[in-house]
Amino acid sequence: MKRIFYFLAVALLLIACDNKEQQTKMIETEVPERPAGQTDVLQLTAPPMDTVRVGFIGLGMRGPDAVERFAQIEGTDIKGLCDVEADRVEKCQEILEKLGRPRATGYSGSTEAYKEMCEHDDIDLIYIATDWIHHAPLAIYAMEHGKHVAIEVPAAISLEEIWQLINTSERTRKHCMMLENCVYDFFEIATLNMAQQGLFGEVLHVEGSYLHNLDDFWPEYWNNWRLDFNMKNRGDIYPTHGIGPDCQVLNIHRGDRMEYLVAMDTKSCNGPKVVKKQTGKDCADFKNGDQTSTLIRTVNGKTMLIQHDVLTPRPYSRMYQVVGSDGYASKYPVNQLLFRSGQLDESETADYQNLNAHSALPAELCQAMLQKYLPSFVQELEETARRIGGHGGMDFIMDYRLIYCLQNGLPLDMDVYDMAEWCCLGPLTRISLENGSAPVAIPDFTRGAWNKVKGFSYAFAKK
Repeated sequence: MKRIFYFLAVALLLIACDNKEQQTKMIETEVPERPAGQTDVLQLTAPPMDTVRVGFIGLGMRGPDAVERFAQIEGTDIKGLCDVEADRVEKCQEILEKLGRPRATGYSGSTEAYKEMCEHDDIDLIYIATDWIHHAPLAIYAMEHGKHVAIEVPAAISLEEIWQLINTSERTRKHCMMLENCVYDFFEIATLNMAQQGLFGEVLHVEGSYLHNLDDFWPEYWNNWRLDFNMKNRGDIYPTHGIGPDCQVLNIHRGDRMEYLVAMDTKSCNGPKVVKKQTGKDCADFKNGDQTSTLIRTVNGKTMLIQHDVLTPRPYSRMYQVVGSDGYASKYPVNQLLFRSGQLDESETADYQNLNAHSALPAELCQAMLQKYLPSFVQELEETARRIGGHGGMDFIMDYRLIYCLQNGLPLDMDVYDMAEWCCLGPLTRISLENGSAPVAIPDFTRGAWNKVKGFSYAFAKK
């Protein structure tokens, strides 16, 4: 009898060990082979164009502001305006007229109206600002018809869409840029410059988020599309504002790459209440948790923390942080910088005593340093950007850089692989959550070229 109990105990132990091994096994998704004849589009350039001819698709919440910004950038010609609703097209025509621009060709009346615009040969760039589920299909169609594309965030909502966008960009040699504006915000761009100049030492950890209660905004989304997407999808479905600046600081696919992630979420408490309030219907299976948190580790041993919450009452935050071996930066709730003694030039700290490694710099010195480390092109654009606006000016800088690079035949600041890496959190966090927060491998979307470019940088025309 004792021998029987002994063997049973050993068997149970082996089963437990096997279960534990299964629970911690890395989940991997398919990485399709690059089609024959294709090559990567790292540092992709296109022939320079004096005037960039632009067509806009989606003129609801974000589109009209983009039209207004583009109408104030030299070297642009707005050729097409497209939306399902004809009155939205007309409102954007009025924006053009107000700014002294000629009316563009209008396209409306159906969800297929964009195809006619994409098929015209008098357009170079298609700017897509529709609901999320149409982003990738429209961009693919536009590239297949010879157009560069700029896509609002998130550009893709599934791994299938991500790979389709990559393959289409590689095959057509057309730019596919996601319109992630937060990488152009003044704090993020200044601290990126600090990181590149070594002020933080080696950057070890970064954080980012989208914490934005949308109670006041849910009614504004056409046909309730955004709430519907949250209701049907678990995971971090809107990660790009948080992860974009982090990836640039860590030189992702420019010397490092994200290796795997682990995600956790809370139960859905507020989601069903929002559905009831907006639609009058009960919702027993709201997929998106009130809070989703994701930890990521890179090949070079760096870590990232990304969070998503659009349902609880809390101050807006993108939680941007840079943690280095010799310094620290944090944007929310107030701007903070901290450096080890001796890390800064004495001329920058001469008037301040007792700087240490556990207290932030005085606010006045912090702001002075942030202004000093703004790249020169941002300093030149700052006044205009703040005047024209778009989330405080970062939207204008984003649009300006896009047009500048196209006019000068330069690589864009963000490529199709940035889009892939920043959007993949949506489907990959869902996989992790549905498997008990298991680790999930993050594909190498460059398919072997992630170490080809050394460090993130902005391209400029030679003078």
